Amino acid sequence: MAEAKKSNGSGQRRKVIITCAVTGSVHTPSMTPYLPITPDEIARDSIAAAEAGASIIHLHARDPKNGKPTPDPAIFMQFLPRIKQSCDAVINITTGGSLGMSIEDRLAAPLKAEPELCSLNMGSMNFGIFHAGAKITDWKYDWEKPYIERTRESIVSNTFAQIEQFIERLGKGCGTRFECECYDVGHLYTLAHYLDRKMLEPPLFVQTIFGILGGIGPHPEDLMHMRRTADRLFGNDYQWSILAAGRHQMTLATIGASMGGNVRVGLEDSIYLGPGTLAKSNADQVSKIKRILSELSLDIATPEEARAMLKLKGGDRVAF
Repeated sequence: MAEAKKSNGSGQRRKVIITCAVTGSVHTPSMTPYLPITPDEIARDSIAAAEAGASIIHLHARDPKNGKPTPDPAIFMQFLPRIKQSCDAVINITTGGSLGMSIEDRLAAPLKAEPELCSLNMGSMNFGIFHAGAKITDWKYDWEKPYIERTRESIVSNTFAQIEQFIERLGKGCGTRFECECYDVGHLYTLAHYLDRKMLEPPLFVQTIFGILGGIGPHPEDLMHMRRTADRLFGNDYQWSILAAGRHQMTLATIGASMGGNVRVGLEDSIYLGPGTLAKSNADQVSKIKRILSELSLDIATPEEARAMLKLKGGDRVAF
């Protein structure tokens, strides 16, 4: 039985980590007016999400002029210190970046910031978001439509050599640990390969991702298959988390939490709060999943509890 499933034997309810992915690089400004774009907006939404109950804040950056994803460390540094000064949440920086970014682009901000946690995609894949713009006729910025259309012909690259660069330069070089993003069953086996080679050390933070076109689907049986596989590969050496895209976000997070998992929400993963209702902030989604978890008799992990569960280095050892 994996660590995330265990109780402490004293009747105390287990703790659930809520991660909030604030802006990402999937959605574009034309899809919702509530997407945080500027450093001020990203800082504001991150702090509000932490106050609502998120113990981990996952961050990308955007060009404040047009909302296009950017790897520029100078823009990250306009909001990272402000978030750290205003709340105790664990700050998690992307290494995925977005389409067209080089490995050096994707490493630039993490290497400068030396965060406690970074995302780490465990395999190359098709990542189709071209269907997301089907109903949009009035695009705010020229870059948006070509950006999502490119996902028909572009591959998100995470080769073994690239993954090993992230592990060596960030993990060993900066003491950063990883949110290991697994979009399909093969990604779990890749992760097990690095655990077997002792390039990654337990406890793993395994983020299983459902509903991305090109990855595993969003059926509850898909979730259960990923859980069974992770249990078999990692035993007690991991913390499990569930990320579901779009309308599947809350449903699969609820199922996964009831099975012993942690959860991730945020406008990176879904722009909706409910059917046909746009989320007006990241905090709205955090508050909703927190209410659901409370109804399941589950307690929310504080940032310090999340740090202990994931064996993070601590907020005093980052470079911002």
